[in-house]
Parts: sequence; structure tokens; C-alpha cells
Amino acid sequence: MKKILILGASGLVGKAIAKECINDFDVYGTYFSSATNLTDDKQFQINIQDEEKFSEILNFVQPDIIVSSLKGDFDDQLKFHRHLAEELKNRNCVLYFFSTTNVFDGDLSRHHSELEEPISKSDYGQYKIDCEKMLTESLGNRANIVRIPGIWGKNSPRFNAIKNNIETAAPIQAYSNLECNFLLDKQLALQMHFILKNELSGIFHLGAVNMVKECAFYEELVNKLTNEKVNIHPKPYQDKECTYYFGLVSNREDLTDHLKITNEQIITYLVS
Repeated sequence: MKKILILGASGLVGKAIAKECINDFDVYGTYFSSATNLTDDKQFQINIQDEEKFSEILNFVQPDIIVSSLKGDFDDQLKFHRHLAEELKNRNCVLYFFSTTNVFDGDLSRHHSELEEPISKSDYGQYKIDCEKMLTESLGNRANIVRIPGIWGKNSPRFNAIKNNIETAAPIQAYSNLECNFLLDKQLALQMHFILKNELSGIFHLGAVNMVKECAFYEELVNKLTNEKVNIHPKPYQDKECTYYFGLVSNREDLTDHLKITNEQIITYLVS
């Protein structure tokens, strides 16, 4: 049984992957403040600035696969991933690094596939691009890039915020002209399980197979959650009326149809 070390295993993405993979892999995880659902002997508290402790964790676990779904200060994360790349150069280990739609936020004229070069104008997107390039240059085909859109789940910050706004009658703002796709934490975990088990590699764009304007998604979700009148405020992105495209599309053919999902199915799951 292969060993997986999930960096950020207490977060929304890391927790879902750990839960899904637990029966087919020997799963370990790290956390910063909130402990994971793993047993005590398979989870490690760490500050990403503590490179020495991380090296000790690697030597103890000897993972075959590392999944990085960390959050935090961009400079600290970039420095940490440089250290990670150095550690992995002489280890027989593959890496799956979670990136984001924001690596394309410098060009919102169309949706983007795995074949396109990223371009970003945001600090977040540029940090992710820097990480992607550095890891790929250091590790070659052992560095795999997994780009994801906004992630929803029944206990996700996004969904909890919507429910809180409904309960408090607070207005909900969403872009009226930003076309995008989303993904469920549960579906992401199923996709990653398949990717890891089948040793797929390269760049992955994981997201709903169709696109929806952000405001329309929120309106449908809210309407299915409550019969009460909720103030949803459509807001034009960049205060312009033209449509902007902020979705991830995939040209890969190695993910089977049962792993795919639509934005409508995401809403159905959330309200079920």
C-alpha cells in the first residue's frame, strides 16, 4: 500500500482527499492549527517555516506521494515549496500541487485549458504560477499541477456564509457577468483518488463540465435553500457590462464520465 502525505490535511480539500483515499492508501497528513481526522500517529502539527521539522516528517513517513493543499502567506509558501522541491530531488516520490483558476486571471477573454500558458495580474495567481514553474523545473514530470475553481461542500466556508446570510437577512453579492465553474470537495476527492490510483500525471483542470454566471449560481442555490425573500445583489465585474470568462476547461480524456459533474448537480447535492 502506497503512502500519501497530505500537506494541509485539515483543510477543506485535504480533509476530503484523506477521507476518500484512506482505504486504498496509507494516508498521513500535516496541519497547522486544527487537527485532522487521522489517527495521532499519522498526523503532524507543523508551521511551514519550520523546514527542519518538515524534513524529519519526510524521513519518518517516506511517502510515495505528496499532495500539497496548503494555505497561508504567499512568500512563506513559495519558500516552503522550494525546500520541498529540494527534499524531493533525491527521493522516489511524486508531487501533486494544488493550484487555481487565478493563474489565468490576467486573461478573462475566454475559459482556459491545460494546454494554455497561465497569465495572472493578481498576487495570488502570480504566486501559484511561480510555484508551478519552480516545482516543474526542479522535479520534471514528478511534479503534477492540479488547478481547481471555487470549492463548495456542505461544511465549506462558501456554503456556510450563504446560510448565515440567509439566516441574518444579509445581502448576498455575486458577479452578474463573470462566467465560471465550481466543484464539490467530495467530487474533487473522487477525482484525485482516481488520479492517484491510476498514476495519472501532468496538468489537470478539475471543475464542473459546464459554465454558469456566478450570480445565476447563487440565485438558484438560495432559491432551493429557502422560500424566504433573500437580497441577492448582482454586481458587474470591473463595473462593466461585457461578459468575463473565468472557467477551467479540460482537454484530458483519461478521467471517466462518472467522475464529471455539472454546476446544477453541485447545487442539488448542497441542498439535499
